[in-house]
Amino acid sequence: MMKQKHNALNGSGNPVINARNLRKTFGNLIAVDDVSFQVFPGECFGILGPNGAGKTSTIRMTYGFSPMTGGTLEVFNLDITRNARTIKSRIGVCQQENNVDPDLTVQQNLEVFALYFNMPPPEARTQALNLLKFMALDHRKDARATELSGGMMRRLVLARALLNKPDLLILDEPTTGLDPQSRHQVWENLEELQTKGLTILLTTHYMEEASHLCDRLFIMDHGRVLVEGKPLDLIRQHVGRDIIEVVEPSETLRAFMRSWNLKHEDLGHRLIIYVDDGNALYHEISKDHCTGGCIMRMATLEDVFLKLTGRELRE
Repeated sequence: MMKQKHNALNGSGNPVINARNLRKTFGNLIAVDDVSFQVFPGECFGILGPNGAGKTSTIRMTYGFSPMTGGTLEVFNLDITRNARTIKSRIGVCQQENNVDPDLTVQQNLEVFALYFNMPPPEARTQALNLLKFMALDHRKDARATELSGGMMRRLVLARALLNKPDLLILDEPTTGLDPQSRHQVWENLEELQTKGLTILLTTHYMEEASHLCDRLFIMDHGRVLVEGKPLDLIRQHVGRDIIEVVEPSETLRAFMRSWNLKHEDLGHRLIIYVDDGNALYHEISKDHCTGGCIMRMATLEDVFLKLTGRELRE
């Protein structure tokens, strides 16, 4: 499902995040290199990239966990270097790790975390119970956190990030390792929060998740931004509407591709052809050139991602 909803707040008013020329180095390693972006109220903005692209380094700078090496960063119109405490009071962060307290119950994990925000105990309890109900965890409120399934644990971490009623929710790979049912349940929770005006900054390895949730996103690699835009616009601009895949393509087909100057990737055992309207071409290829098998499908954000960042493994 490609997200093409529109919130009236998106793209208007002062940006919630205004990052300009961000830079982060670790010794001689340049993790983030001149990255600029804005996130507007009520928007879900995504940061995509392969392992080691600089996603987590970028997102950690936005909530003050990792100091910038260079550039400027404003959150809620406040400079992160001078107003980190105020900014942190207004954001919620769901990190990659399920770093809950194993000795506490589900409800206690939330109530103890509320102490960081000087929340009075009665308010903390009410907020904790409301969030557990919202995340469909109220029936497990007295269970030890370690007794939860992976999906439940992830929803608990997300509930904790919402405890202080943040204006900005930062999610670093929120559904990694979840089964499809749990992932879709988290998506539904996030979409409901966004309809109420919550701004979301998201990193993910799941292209379907980015397409489903993000109003806009950028793809980065080697610390730099490659492209930025709406998911559907990026697909149309970089790969077209349709994809034709041919298994074990013949030399005759390769010559045909070159003669018509068609956009394609030749992977040796497989040919990937990018077209805006593939019906006629698919009919011709399947009739005359398809010996090992061929399919036509709609282009996705994953096609854009692989075309721009490559197909080699990143360890």
